[in-house]
Amino acid sequence: MNKPMDAAAWVDQASLELDSLSPPNPELLPGSRRGFLQASALAGFAAAVVPTGALQAQTITTDTQGLDAAMVQIPTATGNIPAYMAKPSGKKSLATVVVIHEIFGVHEHIKDVCRRFAKQGYLAVAPEFFHRQGDPSKHTDMASLFANIVSKATDKQVLGDLQAALDWSVANGGVKGLAGATGFCWGGRIVWLAAAELSGLKGGVAWYGRIRTTVNEANPSHPIDIAEKLKWPVLGLYGAADSGIPNSDVDEMKTKLSFGGAASQASEIILYPDAPHAFHADYRPSYRKATAEDGWKRCLAWFAKTLKA
Repeated sequence: MNKPMDAAAWVDQASLELDSLSPPNPELLPGSRRGFLQASALAGFAAAVVPTGALQAQTITTDTQGLDAAMVQIPTATGNIPAYMAKPSGKKSLATVVVIHEIFGVHEHIKDVCRRFAKQGYLAVAPEFFHRQGDPSKHTDMASLFANIVSKATDKQVLGDLQAALDWSVANGGVKGLAGATGFCWGGRIVWLAAAELSGLKGGVAWYGRIRTTVNEANPSHPIDIAEKLKWPVLGLYGAADSGIPNSDVDEMKTKLSFGGAASQASEIILYPDAPHAFHADYRPSYRKATAEDGWKRCLAWFAKTLKA
């Protein structure tokens, strides 16, 4: 059995993730990426998830008019976990979209994505998958965040919590078996894994989720390992300029999907030229408006196709 990574390996992994999460956007911030990261470190880890200045101006905020939106508690086998929920006010018999957060947890951007889905008529719910491990916003550096939070959230636990969110949705306005999942970065990887493990969904959208990751006891499989075994189709949205996900991995994933079963073959991967990692994250300098908007349209079309009653 694979052993967990040691501290040095976590630092290396965190450094790679940091590079891919914050590519430079000269149209928004002056100076180099390194200068931006140094400024963020001085302000504390919250600076990486709370936009200011030009970043704040580009950040999308979706209102709650016509929506029911609130923090809720989702029962699991090991106790309740918090989640953010948004849905059309007073509506029932809705298709559900589970929104799977990045390594930073359920912050305002993830909540806003839930509201965007709710405006489209979905019941959207974003569980806090790191609840048992702690609060990601309390960590002041990426290595600490990975070592103390992310590394301790096992795939088995996360997939169990995802199933719990599906069960919760059925009791709160969702239709059993009419659900999908979408995830960003860390959450994008979980979408691929869920497609091979959980049968209670009909489709998923993985935004720049790692295709190959460090394998250990907590994370025993790469998404590329299960590409041929999907139970429902996934749309993968990737950037060709992502420094953390090689184009060769994306190409190999496409090939493996094509040799899989019906759901694998029905899956699709879009590789956007020149797009960096986290191109949908409008609160970060990696945001690319045109690419993000095209990805969102494709995401909605994918769920409109797969989440049919």
